[in-house]
Amino acid sequence: MKAYIFPGQGAQFPGMGKDLYEKSPAARELFRKADSVLGFNITEIMFSGTEEDLRQTRVTQPAIFLHSTILAAVQGPDFRPDMVAGHSLGEFSALVANRTLEFEDALVLVSKRAIAMQKACEMNPSTMAAIIGADDKTVEEVCAAIDEIVVPANYNSPGQIVISGTNEGIDKAIEVLKSRSVKRTLKLAVGGAFHSPLMEPARAELEEAIRSTKFNDPICPVYQNVTARPATDPGIIRSNLVAQLTAPVLWTQTVLNMIADGADSFTEVGPGCVLQGLIRKINSSIVTGGVVV
Repeated sequence: MKAYIFPGQGAQFPGMGKDLYEKSPAARELFRKADSVLGFNITEIMFSGTEEDLRQTRVTQPAIFLHSTILAAVQGPDFRPDMVAGHSLGEFSALVANRTLEFEDALVLVSKRAIAMQKACEMNPSTMAAIIGADDKTVEEVCAAIDEIVVPANYNSPGQIVISGTNEGIDKAIEVLKSRSVKRTLKLAVGGAFHSPLMEPARAELEEAIRSTKFNDPICPVYQNVTARPATDPGIIRSNLVAQLTAPVLWTQTVLNMIADGADSFTEVGPGCVLQGLIRKINSSIVTGGVVV
């Protein structure tokens, strides 16, 4: 069975999507539509902007979403997923790919999500850190023992977890983990504590928009971040998407469940190949690849 997976924030790069625009009239139409929906020329920023330009939250999330969804759209009849999943932001791309959300509706939600998350970051200075070489239980125990908000945010692969929390909480957790001889800790250059309780203001703001958006019956299951389980019911998909901002991304568990349910190949749709690398760490025998323009 074919599984298609969609990357999240951090996969952006200058010039992203330009080859799509130049080769495909359908892609050009979708980029033009995106500029109109967003109210600014994101196409120009993606093609000619600097790395700093692309790091602006209002740009980053829509840019990655656009790259993924347009790349999927121009595949035509070759794009036939049996199941889909997306890492954090990538879940919105996955929901367009399996027809749960219309392109324009999803783009509006992604834009509102980015702005809401930026506002939450400004309200609560916070950060994230990658923890390499520790088992899940150790990281969970350390986070729970810290007298600040700090939680596991991304279960990316065995031995690779990202934690999220206040600046002080992350520093304390890193200190404890280092004392336990954890292989490596790395604070990330992010705007705030994504997938943690500190994103509650963003979750509450985005919920209204999600609840008022039409969700269709999908053509295949989406394995969602908050449960790592397949969903086809639009109501369940909607609720899980609301919960996603403050809940951890269960990526390892998602991939394992997709494999258990019959996935024998994973194709990454979007900028970069980070998810392919994570999947190989989860199960080295699975075929992975990316979509070629």
